[in-house]
Amino acid sequence: MKKYDYVIVGAGLFGATFAYEMAKENKKCLVIDRRNHIGGNIYCEEINGINVHKYGAHIFHTKNKKIWDYVNQFVEFNNYVNSPIANFNGELYNMPFNMNTFTKLWGIVTPEEAKEKIEEQKQVLKGKEPSNLEEQAISLVGEDIYKKLVKEYTEKQWGRDCKDLPAFIIKRLPVRFTFDNNYFNDRYQGIPMGGYNKIIEKMLEKADVELGVDYLKDKEKYDNMAEKVLFTGMIDEFYNYKLGTLEYRSLRFEQEILEDVDNYQGVAVMNFTSKKEAYTRIIEHKHFEFNDCKGTVITKEYPSTWKIGDEAYYPVNDEKNMNLYNQYKELAEKEENVIFGGRLGQYKYYDMDKIIEEALNLVEEVRGENH
Repeated sequence: MKKYDYVIVGAGLFGATFAYEMAKENKKCLVIDRRNHIGGNIYCEEINGINVHKYGAHIFHTKNKKIWDYVNQFVEFNNYVNSPIANFNGELYNMPFNMNTFTKLWGIVTPEEAKEKIEEQKQVLKGKEPSNLEEQAISLVGEDIYKKLVKEYTEKQWGRDCKDLPAFIIKRLPVRFTFDNNYFNDRYQGIPMGGYNKIIEKMLEKADVELGVDYLKDKEKYDNMAEKVLFTGMIDEFYNYKLGTLEYRSLRFEQEILEDVDNYQGVAVMNFTSKKEAYTRIIEHKHFEFNDCKGTVITKEYPSTWKIGDEAYYPVNDEKNMNLYNQYKELAEKEENVIFGGRLGQYKYYDMDKIIEEALNLVEEVRGENH
């Protein structure tokens, strides 16, 4: 008899959701993680009374009421609305691009004038269908906004020229002809009161947890402990990169504790859109929870080239990488006792609500197999 029904590799949102649901089925789960904490990238560390998002800003938002109700069973959410500011060499603009942005940039007053301005600037494309990110952005917001607020920021983020990036990356660029600074179009959004750890802690209450352990270094041991393994790490690493290495972008975080500054930038997220700064954004964590404690904590976020051994944050979903991923996926589908899930297991960038949705879909599949 195996000791567990599931060994879940990765204590992030996908693994934790699965563990929580399996506990309801009286399944025994062991959740393990390389890091020395649970929560994956949504982990928060409390510093001087502030919940610091250790791996970049995480703002929960969803259109799906079912998912919103689901997370609210674990913790109450506040009414934080994401309204980031773009800083181009000291000029500040509202994001997403909206009437506040256009008014400041062009001195115009009406939505009609803003549309005319963008239409006029799009003419450089001479009506051709956008074939790369640069053309796609100009077709959406015109040349001025592209040059000040999109081009250099995106090139820092992805480490390559906008002309060499696929158009689809920026298809979701929100453009509004209203004075609305709410970045997301989703009906529900907020930050868990007291931080994200509260959700994961509750999800893992009935599971056994081991931290600071590497499944791949001790694979045989963990495989022998359970009927099945849910693997939420990198799919190519699982196979020891035998078909080749998938590409990712990584991030580096520089944290500063400012004890004698109570309000550093007046907003939780400020994007720096010029190449003058190597970082893409500064996060001031206290603003996520309307915290008026003394002092503040800021984090500068630097995109970096990923290499084996680094944390993988963003999959580079271009054609070459997707072809390679599909080959790994074929191998994965032949595994009898291993399920691959989550952002790294499925080589896909997911927002938090989509991760939970994916995990719940997997739960339904597993329930179907068990009944």
